Amino acid sequence: MAFGRRNYSSSTPSSGSLLSKVPLWVLRFLQFVFGITVIGLYAQDLRKAHKEHKYTDSKWAYATAVGTIGAASALALIWPALALFAWGWDLVVFILFTALFGLFGNMYIHENPEGDGGVKRMKNAVWIDLINMLLWLVTAVYGMIRFFFFRGGRSLHTGRATV
Repeated sequence: MAFGRRNYSSSTPSSGSLLSKVPLWVLRFLQFVFGITVIGLYAQDLRKAHKEHKYTDSKWAYATAVGTIGAASALALIWPALALFAWGWDLVVFILFTALFGLFGNMYIHENPEGDGGVKRMKNAVWIDLINMLLWLVTAVYGMIRFFFFRGGRSLHTGRATV
């Protein structure tokens, strides 16, 4: 047995038990829902600007792109074939949402809405960005833990080979 490698029984989370997959599926579902929410919150300003023949603000385009990347990634990473190395992509999406939260948090957290529905919506959008950022951090950390600590299983059919 190599230094730092643990030989876990077949009841470890890497064995693919349903118990280990359900929390990840719930997290991925929440990532998808909140990604769609980000798209809805920011894209309406892009649509309004387009209808009024105004320029497209790159900040709102970035927010919509990050929401799309987050929602599409959450759907794609549900499949077990992609789950082993998903923690790297989870970190990338976490960084994207961190930048998004920093960008709009700096603009709207200290803003007083004074009855302006648009500012109130954007203040709410900032907190949705924070939730997204934390969800992607949780899945990245969970994926790293599974990758680095629970890989020491045995092969499926004979159980002789260490995987």
